[in-house]
Amino acid sequence: MSKTQKELAYLRDLSITKDWTERFTHLADKHFQKPKKGKFLYFNAGTLSHALELREKLKKDVELTAVFESKELQMISEAKAKVIKADIKFSKLDKLESESFDEVLADLTFVRPDKLSEVLDEIIFLTKKGGKVYFFLPTAGSFGEIFSYLWETFLDINLVEKGGEIERLLTEVATVSQVEELAADAGLKDVLSETGKEVFEYDSGKDFITSTLVVDFLFPQWLDFLSDKERKQALKKLAQIIDDEHEKLTYQFSVKATFVSGEKS
Repeated sequence: MSKTQKELAYLRDLSITKDWTERFTHLADKHFQKPKKGKFLYFNAGTLSHALELREKLKKDVELTAVFESKELQMISEAKAKVIKADIKFSKLDKLESESFDEVLADLTFVRPDKLSEVLDEIIFLTKKGGKVYFFLPTAGSFGEIFSYLWETFLDINLVEKGGEIERLLTEVATVSQVEELAADAGLKDVLSETGKEVFEYDSGKDFITSTLVVDFLFPQWLDFLSDKERKQALKKLAQIIDDEHEKLTYQFSVKATFVSGEKS
């Protein structure tokens, strides 16, 4: 049974931030040049953990605003900020005006690849001319170990006619150069990127398919073309294939984490 948005928001706070998001924000922290003044937007601020860390490091002259993927995430974030009296403004995306911010940092790790161009347009729309834009996301080379096993799974459970969807999943994740091109097309200049490899490890196939990251965040997006019955069948077979091929070894998949920066032209 799929989770409600409220349940997913709490899972983001309790599990996904540490298991997933922090791998990207650590990369961002290495290359992100913190603003010294002006208006700064954190786009898709999750449950505010990274924004709170940045707020502690930013000077008082920086006005930090956060927007969120859902009202449930914003509710959790506002409660956290209230407890510690964090100097952060909260807003909804549709309430923000064009060219409102000097700098923007965006978490695009759960943005569907086919929506990436649209989201970049939104971010750059909010950025002042000459303003800096930073964002992070997974790029091509990510999840290959999962997609190859999904292809084998579909063959074993007679869903070969849907195998083309796996090819789509594999190819629609943009390469670093494609992401840089999308950023340039959206209106950024001097686009630069930094990439690191992140490895996710599980003790067994069952641990993998029941992990919060996989069952509640990745697979609902990837396998939305399957019926509930087909999805359950596929996950059961996937876990079996992983365990059969890895025996007593752990199962790993890798993600190519990429941080991109540019200036609005």
